[in-house]
Amino acid sequence: MEKNIILVTGGAGFIGSNFIRHALEVKPEWHVVNLDSLTYAGNPANLDGLPPGHADRYTFIHGDIRNRAFLDELFKKERFSGVFHFAAESHVDRSIRGPSAFIETNINGTFNLIDVSHTYWKRIDSTDGFKFIHVSTDEVYGSLGPEGYFTETTPYDPSSPYSASKASSDHLVKAYFRTFGFPSVVTNCSNNYGPFQFPEKLIPLIILNIIEKKDLPVYGDGKNVRDWLYVEDHCDALLQVYEKGTVGETYNIGGGAERQNIDIVHVLCNMLDDRLNRSGKNSSVNLIRYVKDRPGHDRRYAIDAAKIKKEIGWEPAHEFTDAIEKTVDWYMNNMKWVDAVRSGDYLNWIQDNYRNRQ
Repeated sequence: MEKNIILVTGGAGFIGSNFIRHALEVKPEWHVVNLDSLTYAGNPANLDGLPPGHADRYTFIHGDIRNRAFLDELFKKERFSGVFHFAAESHVDRSIRGPSAFIETNINGTFNLIDVSHTYWKRIDSTDGFKFIHVSTDEVYGSLGPEGYFTETTPYDPSSPYSASKASSDHLVKAYFRTFGFPSVVTNCSNNYGPFQFPEKLIPLIILNIIEKKDLPVYGDGKNVRDWLYVEDHCDALLQVYEKGTVGETYNIGGGAERQNIDIVHVLCNMLDDRLNRSGKNSSVNLIRYVKDRPGHDRRYAIDAAKIKKEIGWEPAHEFTDAIEKTVDWYMNNMKWVDAVRSGDYLNWIQDNYRNRQ
């Protein structure tokens, strides 16, 4: 192709914005187009401060993958070399309170995107190497017992409206490969953590509540197990899947860092107590509050990432103990970002700068 224009959907969100920053850093030949509808978790400030050499290779487009006509026009205007599909509703608790948004975005929106991408792919030169990377979750596999791991052949068994909607989107992408030969890859990752994560998720929520001396809510007995993946490692894996992965395949991306939720909370309490000079009766562990478990709460997730290591050569570069330190420091050093997110200031910015253009 004349130039490498890469479409990233949901690039103003947590993983998407980290991916764009990483891609602009390591792929100087790429121009990244960020398509985001700017919901509550899509913050354009996540991409503020790009270096000049990166900023001139970055374009933001305000739009919604649920809008088929909009996608048709976009794919007529641009000649994309590839698509990284991050855009999704992703919070389990929200999916329990209101499933419809998850169906509309994760299923209907993904269908629109994959179908328009397929039509686009058919009319371009197939030797150009176009590839569609669908970013999904290990939650589609359901819950594990105390032993064993998710592999790429583990049967799907989603427990929540969120994971069911992501499972549906995975099946759509796989069906387009099997039926039409559409060059797509599905990735299923474990729990991400790192900079720019919206503070409804466990790690940023606990960090910020410790700083502000608020209760630290822990579901059930706190012994639910998750495999934790530092977001920079995930971004690197996705780039390698794009470059080296086999179309039609699924790759599980894990951090190799299983931890019980309560252990994560204790680690964060200890780290922040050291930084905030708290101890004894002022120790943050005294803020822990066990709350009623959420419905359908999966007990354990754990990923076998042997396939991506063997076929692509990827494995995480960060140890959990180091990356969680970096994460804590990032939030402590970026409280202005936190304040803007929590106050809704950036929503006003969106209103002023984008939504009035529609």
